[in-house]
Amino acid sequence: MFISDVHLGARGSQANLLVDFLRHHDADTIYLVGDIIDGWALKSSWHWPQSHNDLVQKMLRKARKGAKIVYVPGNHDEFLRGYYGTHFGGIDVVENIVHTGADGKRYLVIHGDIFDLVVQNARWLAHLGDKAYDFAIQMNRLVNFFRRMFGVPYWSLSQWAKQKVKNAVNYIGAFETALASEARRHGADGVICGHIHCAVIRDQDGIRYMNCGDWVESCTALVEHEDGRFEILTWTDPQREPAPVPQLAARAA
Repeated sequence: MFISDVHLGARGSQANLLVDFLRHHDADTIYLVGDIIDGWALKSSWHWPQSHNDLVQKMLRKARKGAKIVYVPGNHDEFLRGYYGTHFGGIDVVENIVHTGADGKRYLVIHGDIFDLVVQNARWLAHLGDKAYDFAIQMNRLVNFFRRMFGVPYWSLSQWAKQKVKNAVNYIGAFETALASEARRHGADGVICGHIHCAVIRDQDGIRYMNCGDWVESCTALVEHEDGRFEILTWTDPQREPAPVPQLAARAA
């Protein structure tokens, strides 16, 4: 199981839905693919409801029961990058790792922010974009409150922008190409990442590119079945319709 971008500590985090998802799904190995804790949000305003504690306790219980849990920090939980190689509470913290699938294929597991030029070269702009994203989430809640009143399905501003705005589409395409190249450099057959909150499984230049999505809007996790088949699972609030998830190659990797 691969989970990324939960953003514990941010008001938009839907940790309660992830806790519910984990009650219904289990795995021998769980990869936490970055931005599980949102250090950026916690620095600006402390927000840590009971559901966030519940998720941490849920993960620790799974580790105690024998699940292998690997934490690959991202840019929002970069404070953990000083602890590569450590083991705490049954969780291993690593910079990146290669996962060998049930069919023998190898997948580089990495958050992906190091291939985001905005994060690397203009951190102030990345923080500004983070605030804009939070604002979009708040606006979504307001808009969808009224949409529910009139029986209209859920609509996501940020997901619409990612799919329709030319610069966003170009950015996502460049991100996917860069990650595919990094997987090839590691001699891997594919890459599993997070960071851009856009869940997808697709072939990219001969490399299987898989993104876990997030637990702010799409509420998706990437899972591998015993036969080596990968699938994106969506787990959403029953009051809203799930965001569309591209399943262009959700077959055996």
